[in-house]
Amino acid sequence: MQRKVKRIHFVGIGGIGMSGIAEVLLNLGYGISGSDVQVSDTTKRLQQLGAKVSVGHAAENIGNADVVVTSTAVKTDNPEVVEAHEKNVPVIPRAEMLAELLKMKFSVAVSGSHGKTTTTSMVSTILARGGLDPTMVIGGKLASIGSNARLGDGDIIVAEADESDGSFLKLSPTIAVITNIDREHLDYYPGIDEIKEAFLKFANIVPFYGCVVMCNDNEHIREIAGSIKRRVITYGIEHPSDYTARNIRFLEAKTVYQLFYHEEKLGDVELFVPGLFNVYNSMAAAAVGRELALDMETVKRGLQSFSGVQRRLEIKGRSRGITVVDDYGHHPTEIMATLAAARQMWKGRLIVIFQPHRFTRTQALFDEFTRSFGDADVLLLNDIYPASETPIPGINSAALWAAIKENGHPHVEYIGQAQNTVDFLLANTKPGDTVITLGAGSVYKIGEVFLEQLDSRGEKK
Repeated sequence: MQRKVKRIHFVGIGGIGMSGIAEVLLNLGYGISGSDVQVSDTTKRLQQLGAKVSVGHAAENIGNADVVVTSTAVKTDNPEVVEAHEKNVPVIPRAEMLAELLKMKFSVAVSGSHGKTTTTSMVSTILARGGLDPTMVIGGKLASIGSNARLGDGDIIVAEADESDGSFLKLSPTIAVITNIDREHLDYYPGIDEIKEAFLKFANIVPFYGCVVMCNDNEHIREIAGSIKRRVITYGIEHPSDYTARNIRFLEAKTVYQLFYHEEKLGDVELFVPGLFNVYNSMAAAAVGRELALDMETVKRGLQSFSGVQRRLEIKGRSRGITVVDDYGHHPTEIMATLAAARQMWKGRLIVIFQPHRFTRTQALFDEFTRSFGDADVLLLNDIYPASETPIPGINSAALWAAIKENGHPHVEYIGQAQNTVDFLLANTKPGDTVITLGAGSVYKIGEVFLEQLDSRGEKK
């Protein structure tokens, strides 16, 4: 690619998936430009690294680009896409450019309906701890490096594989990880059978000398396991697996468990990120580390040092005895796992602000959402974040509020707008409470504003 392509333009460069690829390519010496609808910390960082970033989409933004990369959200009538076609400049999806990066090194691609960002980050941390200096392309900001991407000098690349639009099938990793399979992205997939088929194809893309690391406790993974034609490494707790976690203990500040490979005890693992789901994520990461010939002590040190990913049970701050936390969870499975972990971490009331993400997801998983908030003492519903979708009649947060209330939740309120939510929190929270903003849209801003207004009432405690 380097001989033919010198300048690459990204439409939607501020997106978490696009920005990571752009940053790695910048550090490889490519000329990078891009556009997005608004300025963000991500676009500012890319500008500081040397990218030319335009706010808003316009035909002239693509300049003399040799190729234009688009995110899933970009429509075919985008003026930059139209201009590229008129100039006969190739327009490719994000996954196709990621595939080119993966071809440059030995590649590990982490897929799954849930947990892939954290698992990708854990794998990257373990490999870095082992001196392998991997290149990383992650769907979230890794706390230890303050970014979602890094160009390493080693010969391994670790990347997150996004199944949302099927484009992860353009990748050809040497090691493929499948954390789980669930009913998700039903705006693209007709149903669970098509989702399973996509993950099966992804597993069988792996070359004959590679392997597939997958969770044996997930029923949909077990259903496709017999059709995978590559070497498989399994992990799990409830079903017989190659790697198993035993004697799991959730302590106040950490999780401890014993990791076994078949019947061989490999060691005691300490995690400083909460939740049973992170035990699973860490087992996947440990399996990859050992597959890459790292010793167990290195794996343990890597997991012990892992400090989390932005927007994954991220503590935003504390003020006047109240803790404010943010999490990206927007699917019923993620919500239940996140709130269960929060219940283990914090002993006071859990006040949850949930902003549903997409009308199509809310419609497809409506019944599941009504049963997802049992660990929330107080649930505040904001209006649905559309993510460029057109509203669906009858699918709204008021309807979700009524259904959750009918299901017996003791305290659920439909608040609607962000400022109304902040006002409610200021009037109804007390020391010892934990406020959690939950969702993939803009809900995190509520926690930030709430903290600012709490701080203005007095010094932080």
